Amino acid sequence: MITVTDLPIALTIGDPNGIGPEIAVKAAVECVRNAGSRVVLVGDESVISHYCARHGRDVALKPFVAGSHADDAILFHGVSALPQSKFDPGVIDAAAGQATVSYLEAALALSHGGCVRAIVGCPHSETAVNAAGIPFSGYPSLLARLTGTPEDRVFLMLVGGGLRILHATLHERLQGALSRLTPELVEAAAQVCASALKDLGVSKPRIGIFGINPHAGEGGLFGDDDDRITKPAVSRLQRAGLEVEGPVGADIMLGRSDLDAFVAMYHDQGHIPVKLVAGRMASALSVGAGVVFSSVGHGAAFDIAGRGEADPEAVLRTLRLLSERNDAKAASPSGKAA
Repeated sequence: MITVTDLPIALTIGDPNGIGPEIAVKAAVECVRNAGSRVVLVGDESVISHYCARHGRDVALKPFVAGSHADDAILFHGVSALPQSKFDPGVIDAAAGQATVSYLEAALALSHGGCVRAIVGCPHSETAVNAAGIPFSGYPSLLARLTGTPEDRVFLMLVGGGLRILHATLHERLQGALSRLTPELVEAAAQVCASALKDLGVSKPRIGIFGINPHAGEGGLFGDDDDRITKPAVSRLQRAGLEVEGPVGADIMLGRSDLDAFVAMYHDQGHIPVKLVAGRMASALSVGAGVVFSSVGHGAAFDIAGRGEADPEAVLRTLRLLSERNDAKAASPSGKAA
């Protein structure tokens, strides 16, 4: 009988003109050579073959067949999405943006079909995807649309450097993000955060909620936003039985080592600390869409695309993170992480 842990992880190549295909192939080669996570590359066969010829000549490249095992080869699921004339490493192109989305759609089909246990997406280009006429502000909103989940119920959690920070709002104008914050949104973010932590092996999550304003408003001295939004959310979460604290100013709360994760109110409030301590090695989990998905904490790096200089370590760390997540759930009789 095939269990979840027997299934491979789908690794989409991201923007085919960025560093995504290179680091995907390098990561796959590393996994084959050192018995790491089993992966299936998802993308155009021509692009994958191009990078395999440069970075994995000694490893065979084989089409993926669901249920089969080939630990000595790089497996791929071909998606014919990018015209050959548009494959141009280093160039931002709408066709590459469309291909990025097509790869994710194919990976989701594999996931829904029970062929893979999780998905890792290599770096995308928001510029390229939007140029293709597809509204796009990052993987969480795209996953929400592709899975039919309300966009305000799918959140990004950055993991790295000993931190886990989930973002109540993400890639949008700061004024717009602040205007969207409600007790209900903060409450939903914390609930999804708690669920994600359990999947990551934290049985009794303790979560800190950042304040919106400096010092969480300082009792109204710096505005009433926290009195209206974060404080009521925390009260309701506590009544529901979650171990939640706050709101407290992010600068103070980040010094707490006894909390398992934090909920940030907007992009920079969560991104800056993780990227300061983890650099480009962070993993970016999209949680709440009913599928195990993570991208990496860095961009498509068009300036070095195709040069052979890209480091796959963030992809490898993300693969390990998702493998450990599935192993934790499988180890528990209830199917939940212990």
